[in-house]
Amino acid sequence: MKIGFLGTGHITSSVIQGIFKSKLKIKKIYISPRNKKIAKSLSKKFKKVLIAKNNQQLIEKSNWIFLAITPQIGIKILKKLKFDKNKKIISFISTIKLNKLKEITRKKNITRVIPLPFIGMKKGPVVICPPDRKLKSFFKHLGTVIEIKNEKISRSFWATSSFMAPFYNLISVTSDWLVTKGVKRAEAENYVKQLFLALSQDAVFKNKISLQQLVVESQTPGGTNAYVLKELKKKKFYKIQQKALNSIFKKF
Repeated sequence: MKIGFLGTGHITSSVIQGIFKSKLKIKKIYISPRNKKIAKSLSKKFKKVLIAKNNQQLIEKSNWIFLAITPQIGIKILKKLKFDKNKKIISFISTIKLNKLKEITRKKNITRVIPLPFIGMKKGPVVICPPDRKLKSFFKHLGTVIEIKNEKISRSFWATSSFMAPFYNLISVTSDWLVTKGVKRAEAENYVKQLFLALSQDAVFKNKISLQQLVVESQTPGGTNAYVLKELKKKKFYKIQQKALNSIFKKF
């Protein structure tokens, strides 16, 4: 199979890296020439990656076309491109709905997929909407597939992916605090990264236990965890979190 990526940014780079770490058998991968630095780096690293002369050539040479461009660029360039009826389109675009994409591309065979940067390590969730057997078979090699029938619900997953930067800031602030207490920065950052990694892995390992139950089990009455949780709730930390999610959801 030959696939193509319209847009050569961080997500495209991550997906391609994941593909070559997996057992997926891809004959050729065509990428856009727009981001010259990333495009040249990928074509140099992987022999099967070729830089297309232009977007139309990329489409013509690929069986599957991944839309990995910003909404603004998508609206601008997609209407100028021609997609043959046998082409499969997979959209990574967050804020353009399926109906709009079908109208712009004049194609019905379109699926929305939410990949995250960790896909380069074959880690993390991959949301597919609507369910698609071939895409599920493809992406199961790159992460944990979650199929969603309702596009509105899939938008909720897009919204939660906006918590990557806040998460990194949370562990950064925790690390900075350790530094103020005399811990060397390298040691502080390593400790905090390992702490939050173990917490996430523990939650996945205990998959039969609800997250709310983990909250209960991780604290003892009058203990340090109970104290910090109480303080954060008092300051409406989690209400602010929900408010931010509601605000970003409206953008999708």
